[in-house]
Order: sequence, then C-alpha cells, then structure tokens
Amino acid sequence: MWQNKNVWILLTGEFVAGLGLWLGIIGNLEFMQEKVPSDFMKAVILAIGLLAGVAIGPYAGRVTDQVKKKTVMIVAGLARAISVIFMLVALQTGSVLWMVVFLILIQTAAAFYFPALQAAIPLVVKEKELLQMNGIHMNVATLSRVLGTAIAGIFLVIMSLSTMYILSLGAYLILVIFTLFLAIDEPTVSVSHRSKAESGFKHLFPIIKQLPIVTMTLIMTMVPLLFIGGFNLLVISISELQNPLIKSWIYTAEGLSFMIGAFAVKRLSRKQSPYTILFLFSFIIGLSQLLLFFANSPMLSVVAFAVFGFSVGCFFPTAATIFQTRVPKEYHGRFFSFRNMLDRIIFQVVLLLTGLMLDLIGLQMMSVIFGIMSMAITAIFFFKYRQNVYIKPLNVDVS
Repeated sequence: MWQNKNVWILLTGEFVAGLGLWLGIIGNLEFMQEKVPSDFMKAVILAIGLLAGVAIGPYAGRVTDQVKKKTVMIVAGLARAISVIFMLVALQTGSVLWMVVFLILIQTAAAFYFPALQAAIPLVVKEKELLQMNGIHMNVATLSRVLGTAIAGIFLVIMSLSTMYILSLGAYLILVIFTLFLAIDEPTVSVSHRSKAESGFKHLFPIIKQLPIVTMTLIMTMVPLLFIGGFNLLVISISELQNPLIKSWIYTAEGLSFMIGAFAVKRLSRKQSPYTILFLFSFIIGLSQLLLFFANSPMLSVVAFAVFGFSVGCFFPTAATIFQTRVPKEYHGRFFSFRNMLDRIIFQVVLLLTGLMLDLIGLQMMSVIFGIMSMAITAIFFFKYRQNVYIKPLNVDVS
C-alpha cells in the first residue's frame, strides 16, 4: 500500500488541508468573539453553514455518483479556496454577513468533497488494505487537528487574522494541486445508472434496506456521536468541576488514544471479525461514558476520555470499511453524502440535548443516561446479530 502514490497524495493532501481547515476554524471563533457578543448568535451563525451542507447533501450525492470522483474533489477543493476570499472580505469590512457567506460556501463545498473522498478510497487501494487505509486516514485528520489548533493559537499572537486566512487559502490550493496528480481507475458510468443517480436517494434506500448490516452500522454510529456531539461541553463542564488545566490533559489523552486505536485496529482485525470489533468497542464507549460519573476525579476523567479515544479509533475505521465493502461502489457517492447528512443532524441534536441535560440534571447523571443508552443500543443489535438476522459474510481479506 505504501508504494501506491495515490495513497501518499490523499494522505498528504488531507494533512495540509486539515491544517488550513483548523486555521480557519480558530480564525472564525476569534472573529466572532470580536464581532458577535451573544453566544446564541454565534451558535446560529455556525449552524447556518452546517444546515447549508445538509440541504445540499442529496444533490451532492447524485453528482458524486454521476461524475468522476477526482473531478468532484478538484472542483470542491477550488470552491473551498474561493470561499476563503469572502472571509477576507469580512475581515476588511468587519461584516458578519460576509462570514455567513463564507460558512455557507465552505460547508457546501465540504458536502461534495468528503463523500467523493470516501468513495475514492476503495478505488485507490485494494480491498484487503481498506481497514488500514481508513485508520491511517483518520489518524492524519486527527494529527492535522492537533497541530492545526496548536499552530493557530501561536499564529493568533504573531500575525493578523487576514494572514491566517491567506495561509488557509494556500493550504486548500495545495490540496487541489495534489488532487490533480491522482490516478484513479474509475469505471464508466452507464446511461441507466446515470438516470438512477439522478433520482438521488430514491434508489439508495432500497439498497440499504437489502443490506441490514449497513443499516445496523449506521444506527450504531450514534453511540460514539452521543459522546462526540457534546464533547466540548463535557470538557468545559469537567474543567468547572476541577481545574481549567484539565482541558489540555483531556484533549491530549483523547487525541493520542484515538491515533493508537486507529493503528491497533489493523492488528486486531487479524484475530477478530469486523463485527466483533464494532460491538466490542461500541460497548466500551458506553463504559467510558459511565466512567464520567466520577468526573470529580482528574485521573478517572482523563482515563474515560483516553478509553473513548482508543475505542472510536477502532470503531470508525471498521465502520467505514463495512460501508465501503458492503455498499455497491456505484452508490458510494449518495451513500456517503447521506451518511454525512445523518452525522451532521445527529451531531446538532446531541449538542442541544447535552446542553439541556447539563443544565437540568448535571454531568454525572447525564453520563449515566448516555452510557446506558449506548450499551442498550449495542446489546440490542448484538442479540440480533447472534440470531443471524442481520449478517451475511463480509468479504474483507485483512491478511
């Protein structure tokens, strides 16, 4: 796999673009802190961009299945670069409205880019390399997040916001240049399939219905999202119970554990089936949520997030591999677009629910409820799996 130049192009492009993304995100927060005094309005502004991405999702899925994945990635990458120009205008004019335009454009571009990327990965590596590739790709994204936030914090002190966004623009342009060198062997889209793709999700849902393991995995991704959706709120709440310094320990423990898990899952897959890995770490994620009942303890808080990080580092590459191997390739664009929409919606609901429950019942009781929900979801689908209702063999060679 490491001799495949496409792998290096995708990973390097993801890393550089990830740095640009996090420079932009930190810049957005800094700009809003200066211009938008209301926390609620900040949330509304950010939500507008996310909703734009959800709204364009069905169309993005159709286009990804009708057009070459490389073409979609290049155009979406250019759109991400162009969107930064509107943010530079916002900085010059001090107008929040131009920032809203920027958020809508960049989230719309992301709605095209990420499904195309997920659909392209099975086309550039062998099926037996998918699990390893997914794990490494997620590790690269995590590393760019860690380094991007750290670099952005330094840049805020030594340079202007405009310079930070110019660097972000440069990162997106580098991504486009890397993507130009991709050599993807994509099958020609037939006229009949093109007409089916035009119908959007209409033909996708019957396919998903015929693949119960895909439906099960989609629903089970709600387990880590119950934790991830309110991640920052949880960290803030724990720091209020203990010490503000605990935040850095939590973020570091979670990030490092995630990377270790994403590397370890390849080795685990040699001894265990993808389904066993999925159920095991879904259950452990529930346990990590229950551990936050002891959020008053610094050590147990860090342990809970470390356990969670390792678990999702194993869970997400396995889930991605199941999706990429079970869903027919001609439906990948629409499927990953649908999954992207679903994740965004669940994320927003969990974020609001976490905030509400923290106000009403507090962190410890909320952690117990979320932990029980996660373990119950895992147990229900595990028993269905044991009854052979959902499973057909997954032909993934992990040797």
